[in-house]
Amino acid sequence: MDVLETSKLLDEELYSRQLYVLGLPAMRRLQEAKVLLSGLQGLGAEVAKNLVLMGVGSLTLHDPHPTCWSDLAAQFFLSEQDLGKSRAEASLELVAKLNGAVRVCVHTGDITEDLLLGFQVVVLTASDLEEQLKVGTLCRKHGVCFLVADTRGLVGQLFCDFGENFTVQDPTEAEPLTAAIQHISQGSPGILTLTKEAKNHQFHDGDLVTFSGIEGMVELNGCAPRPIRVQEDGTLEIGDTTNFSCYWRGGVVTEVKKTKTVSHKPLDAALLQPRVVAPSAPQVHRAHCLHQAFRALHRFQHLTGRPPKPWDPADADRVVSLAQDLDPLRRTDGEPLEEPLDEALVRTFALSSAGGLSPMAAMLGAVAAQEVLKAVCRKFMPLDQWLYFDALECLPEDGEPLPNPEDCSPRGCRYDGQIAVFGAGFQEKLSCQHYLLVGAGAIGCELLKGFALVGLGAGSGGGVTVADMDHVERSNLSRQFLFRLQDVYRPKAEVAAEAARRLNSDLQMTPLTYPLDPTTEHIYGDNFFSRVDGVVAALDTFEARHYVSTRCIHYLKPLLEAGTQGTQGSASVFIPHVTEGYSALATASEDITYPVCTVRHFPTKVEHTLQWARDEFEGLFHLSAETINRHQRTPTSLADTEGPQMLTLLQVVLGVLRERPQTWQDCVLWALGQWQLCFHYRIMQLLRRFPPDKVLKDGRLFWSGSKLCPQPLEFDSSQDMHFLYVLAAANLYAQMHGLPGSRDQTALREMLKLLPPPDPQHLASILPSDLVSAELGPEQVQRLHEVWSVGPPLQPLRFEKDDDSSFHVDFVAAAANLRAQNYGIPPASRAQSKQIVGQIIPAIATTTAAVAGLVGLELYKVVGKPRPLITAFRHSRLHLAENYVSRWIPGAPAVRTFQDLKWTCWDRLKVPAEQPERTLKSLLAYLQEQYGLKVKMLLQGTALLYSAGWPSEKQAARLPLRVTELVRQVAGWVPEPGQRVLVLELSCEGEDDDTAFPPVHYEL
Repeated sequence: MDVLETSKLLDEELYSRQLYVLGLPAMRRLQEAKVLLSGLQGLGAEVAKNLVLMGVGSLTLHDPHPTCWSDLAAQFFLSEQDLGKSRAEASLELVAKLNGAVRVCVHTGDITEDLLLGFQVVVLTASDLEEQLKVGTLCRKHGVCFLVADTRGLVGQLFCDFGENFTVQDPTEAEPLTAAIQHISQGSPGILTLTKEAKNHQFHDGDLVTFSGIEGMVELNGCAPRPIRVQEDGTLEIGDTTNFSCYWRGGVVTEVKKTKTVSHKPLDAALLQPRVVAPSAPQVHRAHCLHQAFRALHRFQHLTGRPPKPWDPADADRVVSLAQDLDPLRRTDGEPLEEPLDEALVRTFALSSAGGLSPMAAMLGAVAAQEVLKAVCRKFMPLDQWLYFDALECLPEDGEPLPNPEDCSPRGCRYDGQIAVFGAGFQEKLSCQHYLLVGAGAIGCELLKGFALVGLGAGSGGGVTVADMDHVERSNLSRQFLFRLQDVYRPKAEVAAEAARRLNSDLQMTPLTYPLDPTTEHIYGDNFFSRVDGVVAALDTFEARHYVSTRCIHYLKPLLEAGTQGTQGSASVFIPHVTEGYSALATASEDITYPVCTVRHFPTKVEHTLQWARDEFEGLFHLSAETINRHQRTPTSLADTEGPQMLTLLQVVLGVLRERPQTWQDCVLWALGQWQLCFHYRIMQLLRRFPPDKVLKDGRLFWSGSKLCPQPLEFDSSQDMHFLYVLAAANLYAQMHGLPGSRDQTALREMLKLLPPPDPQHLASILPSDLVSAELGPEQVQRLHEVWSVGPPLQPLRFEKDDDSSFHVDFVAAAANLRAQNYGIPPASRAQSKQIVGQIIPAIATTTAAVAGLVGLELYKVVGKPRPLITAFRHSRLHLAENYVSRWIPGAPAVRTFQDLKWTCWDRLKVPAEQPERTLKSLLAYLQEQYGLKVKMLLQGTALLYSAGWPSEKQAARLPLRVTELVRQVAGWVPEPGQRVLVLELSCEGEDDDTAFPPVHYEL
C-alpha cells in the first residue's frame, strides 16, 4: 500500500492502540471474521463486549433463556426491565451500540449443522456438556474453531479446539529481533559476531534470520532465511559462507518469524486426556482436580435438573461423590494419571458454584475473547487446550466460619448471583464502602463497570468518587467501554460516572476533573481521605502511580492498582501493615536516551534515526519559531542573544530561500533544499571528514563494528519516502509561517519536476559542519537580522502524535526512514514510528478487562476480611499472547530498625495534639521520651526547622516557638481547610547514612 495513503478498510484512528498489538493484516482478518456466541450470561456478555469493541466483522448472539435476577450480578447489558425476556434479544441493542461497524444479530433457533457453516469460530458459554459435545463434533467436522467457556462461582474453565493442523502465522507479540553485525567469517559454518552493543541478544538455536546492509559479503543481503545456532560466547553460526565474498563491514541481522502448527484434540477425547495450561506441577494437579469437579457438576445437573444449592453441604457431598466415581484422567500414552482427588477443593467449588460473579466473568471473558482473536487472526499461540482459573482464596480461610445457606439464598435482587457466593451480609458491607478511583481511561471504565455490578458504594453512606482530568477522544472508543461517539471531547470522569449510574441506578457517583497530584492536595486532603475506605488506581505513568501510593501510605488506605501494555497486564494489592508498599514491587520506568553522537552521526537502529527525526522536528518547527518571535519582541543583536548555534539554526530555517516564504512553492523549495541538506550533503560532509576507507592507528577501519558507513541519497520524487518528506516538510513550514499548504499530491509531483535542484554551493554555505567549529561572518549575521526582524510572528508547532491530519508523524516517519536508508538500517512502519516517538502504550480491550477482573477479586478480599491475612491476597501478572497467568502472595512489609525502634513503610511517629500547643522544645523532648530519638535535624518539606549544629543563640530563638508558628515563619506554611496533621521529617544522632525514619505526624 502507498505510504501516503491510510487504509480505506480500517478506521486507524479508532483502533490506533490496538493496531500496535495486532498489526494491520491481523486487524483486517478480524474485520472479516464471523463469530457465533451462545450464552449471554455474565461471561458471554464479556466475550461479546470485547469482540465488538475490538472490531470483529460480525457477531451472532444465541441465548433463548429468559433473564433472571441472578444474571444481573455480572451481565451489564441487562437490567431489571429485562426480567423474563430472552437474554440474547434483550442484549442485542446495547451490544450493537458499542461499535457501529460491527454487524450484530440474534439467532433464535437451535444450533444446527447448517448454521455452523457460516462461522469461523463458535463460542459456548454456560452450556451443558451434552450440547458442548454435539456442537464440538460439528465444528470439528467442518473446520470451525470451537471454544467452551464457563464460570461457576470463583472458578472458571476455558477449552479450545482449533483442529488438528492449525497454523499460527505470527506466534509472538514481540517485534523481530535485529542486531548490528561486527564481523562474519568465511567458513563452514560461518561465524557471525555481533557488535558490543548487541552482545546480550536474545537469539536462540533454530531461529531463522536474514541480512541487510552488509558490505563485502553481499551474497547474504536479502538471502532466504537461514537457521542459526548460538555459540557459548554469543556468536552465531549462520551456515556455509566459504564461497562468499570477504566480509568488509556493516550490516544488520534480522529475525524472520516462523509459523507454527498446533494440533488440538476434539472435546470428547480432551475430556479424558486434558492438556492444561499451568505454570507448575502443583498447579497442573489443581487444574486436573477442577477439571473433574466440572465434569461432576455437569453430571449432578444432568441427574437433578438443577445446579447445587448455595453452600448446601448435602449437594456438595454429592458432587464430591460423583467426582470420585468418574473415570480417571489419562496421560497422552493412555495410562491413567495416578493423582489423588483433592476432595476439599472439589467440595469448596461445589459449595460456592451456584453464583455468578462479575470479576470472574471479566477475567475469563477476556481470555476467551483473546482466543477468538487468535483463531481468526492466526496471531499468537492458542491455549493448549484447557485453562482453569480460580480465586477460591476469596472465601473464608481455615478456621473462619463459612457462609450459611440462609444468608446465601436468593433475595430477588440484582446481586443474587453474588450473594450466592458471599452472602447478604457481605453484600451490605460492599454497599457501604466509599472508594476513590483514580483514572477513568480503559481500565478505569472496566473497573467502574465492575463496581456497578458488585454494588460497591450503592448503599446508604457508600459511594465511588472518580477522578480524571482528561477528555474522551475518538481513539478511546475501541477499548474504553463506557464511552460512545457522542461523548468525544467531554470530561472522562463525568461521562464515566453517568454511564456507571445507568448500569446501576443505586450507585452513588461523584466525578472530579482535578488531577490527583501535589497541586491538588487542598482538594484531596485530610477531610477528603477521611471519608475514603480504599483507593483504586488505573493510571498509565509510573510517576502518577508512585504519587497515589504515597498518599495511600500517608492516609493508611488500601490501594488496588492495575496496568497493561499490549497483551501483558498486572494487578496488585497493597494493604496497610499487611503487605509491602507499591515501591517495593514497582520498577521505575526511565525514559530511554541515546548518546548525542550516536544519534547525530553513528546510528545503528531505527530508534536512533527516530530520535534524530524528532529532534529535527523540534529544531525546525518549534525552537526556531520561538527564537524568531523572541527576537522580534526584543530586537537586540541576534548574535549576542542567541549565540552561533541559534544563528546556524535560523540559517537552516531560511534554507535555499533568500527571503521569508510567501507562497506554497517557496515552502516546497525550502523542503526540497532541506531534503538535500539532510540526506545528501550532510552525509557527504561526514564522509569527507571520515572517508569510507579511513583506518585507525590500531589498523581497524573507522567505519566498522557499531559504526555503520553511510551513503548519500539522490532525490527521486517517484520514491514514496522522498516524496512524503517533501510533502510533510513543506506543509509544516507553511503552517509555521501562516501560509496555506496543500495535500494535492499530483500537483506537487508536477511542481517537483519543474523546480531546479538546489545550488550545491549555496547548500554548503548554509550548513556549517557540526563536526568542526564554524562561525557566521558579520554579513551573514546582518542578513539574518534583517530577514527575521520584519513580518508577522511565526507559529511554533508542538509535536502532536494523535493528529494524523497535521503531517507531524508523517514528517518524523519519513525523515527517520530516509536516514535509516543512509545507514542501511531496516526502516520502521508509520505505526511503529508513531508508537516509538509518541511513547504510545499498545492497548487492547481483552487485557484491560482481564486486569480489571483481577482487581475486582482483590476488592472482595479487602472489603470482606475483618482481620486481613496476607495469604489471602494476590499480585497478578498475565500475558495473553503467551497464555501466561501468574498469581502470588505479596511480600510482607520490610521491617527497619534503629536501636529499640522498629517500623515499616506503613508506620509514622505520632505526636498527639496538646492544649496549649507544643513548643519546638517540647516536641523534641516528646520524640526522645516516646521513641528514643535524639533529633539532629527537623524539617518540614525542604525547610529546616531545627539543627543540633546551630549556634546556641539560634537554637534559643527557635526552641520556645509553638510548632505551627515556627513552620509558618520558616516554611511559609498555610494550613489547608480541614488539615489535621502536619508532616515533619527528621534525622537523629547515631543513624546510618541510609536510615530513613518514619515521618512525624504532628496532630493539629
